[in-house]
Amino acid sequence: MDRDLTKGTVMGSMLRFALPMIAGDLLQQCYNIADTLIVGKYLGQNALAAVGSSFTLMAFLTSILLGLCMGSGAVFSIRYGQKDGEALGESVCASFALVGALTVTLNLAAFAALDGIRVFLRVPEEVWPLMREYLAVIFWGIVATFLYNYFASFLRSVGNSVIPLVFLGVSAAMNIALDLWFVLGLKRGVAGAAEATVIAQYLSGLGIAAYTMLWAKPWRGLRGRLKLHWHRVREIGGFSVLTCVQQSVMNLGILMVQGLVNSFGPTVMAAFAAAVKIDAFAYMPVQDFGNAFSTFIAQNYGAREKERIEKGLKGAVVTAIGFSMAVSVLVWVFAGPLMGLFTEPGERAIVVEGVRYLRIEGGFYAGIGCLFLLYGLYRALGKPGMSVVLTVASLGTRVLLAYLLSAVPTIGVVGIWWSVPIGWLLADGIGAAYYFLRRDRLFTWKL
Repeated sequence: MDRDLTKGTVMGSMLRFALPMIAGDLLQQCYNIADTLIVGKYLGQNALAAVGSSFTLMAFLTSILLGLCMGSGAVFSIRYGQKDGEALGESVCASFALVGALTVTLNLAAFAALDGIRVFLRVPEEVWPLMREYLAVIFWGIVATFLYNYFASFLRSVGNSVIPLVFLGVSAAMNIALDLWFVLGLKRGVAGAAEATVIAQYLSGLGIAAYTMLWAKPWRGLRGRLKLHWHRVREIGGFSVLTCVQQSVMNLGILMVQGLVNSFGPTVMAAFAAAVKIDAFAYMPVQDFGNAFSTFIAQNYGAREKERIEKGLKGAVVTAIGFSMAVSVLVWVFAGPLMGLFTEPGERAIVVEGVRYLRIEGGFYAGIGCLFLLYGLYRALGKPGMSVVLTVASLGTRVLLAYLLSAVPTIGVVGIWWSVPIGWLLADGIGAAYYFLRRDRLFTWKL
């Protein structure tokens, strides 16, 4: 089940590794969507707006942990490609200590800042009580998010993308079942939706941790090598912190845009909440393909397989663009029916605004597809700082244009929607130019 990506056909090995990751994150989107769909259908517009805004905030908080785990995973993949078990064990231990400590700190800070969130996100008065009720429960799942992403990153770094899928699948099914029971059966409202999610998160987090430590062969091979050395903590920090910055900057920008969206009132908030879930579901496969591509590059970087890296890059670009264009067509055609899934009959204004968002975003999925590949490439080659640069370019453009364009009366909220693809395309241009200008210096094998 563990896959050595330095051997076999280039695209074949990459795709076989990527498919379980794609399936897993599609399942994760299903249980994110379950909250939104059930709340929107049965609890109304304000509840949908509350849960949607909470999702954007949680995406920012968990992106910090995800970035740290992804950065650690890049180091794990390089060490695995080098066949250096001693360094891999020390890196695994250092990562758990570093990310675990930051998880506890983040969780405490989230609860402490709970009442200040309303001002930061400009949440309307009629939405805030529901949003606070949801957040007061959902914050308890932050530790579970760390456990799942840490152990999933380790397993994926050694080529095992199937086991994370299994635990995520069971968790997704439980979340949907509990959502229906807590919201419809027990009448727990938005708190019930949050409780269902937290229970499902702990099922996947504790489950994958137990599996990895008890049965995963690569982890068992590290026993006796799991030693904490501060130079490994610094090394992990060098990769992980920059990847964390990249992920958190990306989601901080989205969070800032969420605050701007909230200023347009509950109808636009509800439309954005539903459309963002559809949007994320649509491009999630190419995002996961970018993460699989990153593991492929990192293992081959550790094994010094430059020719294999270049073949993988060419094939990945063609695959990502082709898939993204196909999804763009589907989202454009079915934008209306998709929005209708999240709204009660008669809420025409929400559907119209959501369709407008999806047709603007959906026409440019190839832009974000290429951007995910660039993030993965630079992270795997030991250049996580370049991923930060691309994120700042993309999100900085998005936030600046969103505020500038939406302030023009004749443009309004549409300016927020158009700012996103413009940011994607700008970052793509910068990332591609850097690669071709610095191509020979990227393969220095410093680790």
